Amino acid sequence: MNSFNFVLLGDTTIANELGKKGTSSDITIYDRKTNDKIISYCFPNTYPEKLQPLLQSIAMSNYAIINISKLDSFLGEQLIAADIFGIKNGFILYGYEIDIEKVRNIIKNTGLSSFQLLDSLELLKNSIAEMESKTETETETETDLKDKGVESLQPSEACVVVDHVFDVKGVGTVVLGTVKHGEIKTYDELVLSPSNKTVVIKSIQMHDDPVNNSKKNSRVGLAIKGASAKDISRGDVITSPGFAKIAATDFQLKFIANPYFKEEISETQNYMMSVGLQIRTVKIKVIPDSILSISFEKPLAFVKNDLCILFKPDSKSMRIMGHGIME
Repeated sequence: MNSFNFVLLGDTTIANELGKKGTSSDITIYDRKTNDKIISYCFPNTYPEKLQPLLQSIAMSNYAIINISKLDSFLGEQLIAADIFGIKNGFILYGYEIDIEKVRNIIKNTGLSSFQLLDSLELLKNSIAEMESKTETETETETDLKDKGVESLQPSEACVVVDHVFDVKGVGTVVLGTVKHGEIKTYDELVLSPSNKTVVIKSIQMHDDPVNNSKKNSRVGLAIKGASAKDISRGDVITSPGFAKIAATDFQLKFIANPYFKEEISETQNYMMSVGLQIRTVKIKVIPDSILSISFEKPLAFVKNDLCILFKPDSKSMRIMGHGIME
């Protein structure tokens, strides 16, 4: 069963035309199952007031749909975020009132330039139906990393990123998340990070159907033993032992600045950092050669090559400061 995880950006009112509403918090998830694929669509409910769920929604996804109903600064911020996350496959839907040549000009030097431009919802539905899943070695993120000379991760290592967690009567702790790397199986003994708790997968569901294993890009519901819902937060990772790393105090990061963020970085001010679905308050010290020393409010877990985004949530204009790779 192939899995496609979309983030829906721009005008999100088309979600109910694409799937059935599921989990909803500050992020809402719709999904649809066919004979050979499961398609999920997520979008941030509290954007543009809050940037955090936008970054988390994109981090949950490997494809994007950008439904453009107007050209404004918030659309620009969403396009920049999607480009930073390296999403190169998706669709741009636009209406008759949108100057598509302006859109082409905006995205021409970004990874979004490979998106299909569509002018009707029916064309979008047909294009999604025709999609074929990439194999694990063909994902755009891994291709980009190879181009940069970054060492690939081993396919035997498993990683699930948690986006929601519940206590379910008669079942226990249930987490919802995405298999970001490798494969998980029932009865696997894994590690919940950053709390470093050993957990066992009691059962796995995909689209409410029980399965014995799930591979990369699958959205899953896991019943686990070894941690309660109060022990788990959005962004925690469940991985093979030793696969996740913990950043607990100071961390140095090669920083790539967002040219649209015009403010100076202050060493006395608090900023925010996003890694996976984790959000942390940080302080920053600038070191020569575009290196930042980052002090964390509390520990976070990461896997080698995870994307880190720095942002200033109260900025009056562009809030995304820039990004780097966790090593």
